[in-house]
Amino acid sequence: MKRMASRLLTISFAVLLGLGASNAFAQSPADFINDTSVNGMADIEASRLAHQKTESKEVKDYAIVVINDRTTANQHLAKIAKKLDLPVAPREEVASKAKALIPEVKEGDSFDATFAASQVQTTQEAIEQLKQEAQTTDVPEIKAFAAETLPKLENHLQMAKALQAGRQSARVDG
Repeated sequence: MKRMASRLLTISFAVLLGLGASNAFAQSPADFINDTSVNGMADIEASRLAHQKTESKEVKDYAIVVINDRTTANQHLAKIAKKLDLPVAPREEVASKAKALIPEVKEGDSFDATFAASQVQTTQEAIEQLKQEAQTTDVPEIKAFAAETLPKLENHLQMAKALQAGRQSARVDG
């Protein structure tokens, strides 16, 4: 009997740990909207900078796609926040946090290569965050946002990987 109680306690503890782990990444809807907006704005600003600095048609084309898609996504998030009457961070705070996320190009590094690499990383992180939120949220508007936005982010990731591969081969060839 003691062995059974011990097993039951162990199983209960494991279940509780599992529940805690599955919610470890869960965010409140307001936090999700704010974090996603900050990341979107950082992508927009980095892409604007890339569009200005690069000579590459591929980088310019990619930057325009990201600017358009992330602007639309941020507008959608703002509508969701308003509909759900959620508090959102002031625009200045979002802009300040976004600036901190824009990658720095060190002297001697290729801007295009640094931009492409950072886009691969940040887009992978955005996809993971969106998938996690879609699985854990019970807010239908956020689930719909994820369903609409994930394919666009996955397209961005494929484009960013192609840019990265192109920049790496340019460095090897050049």
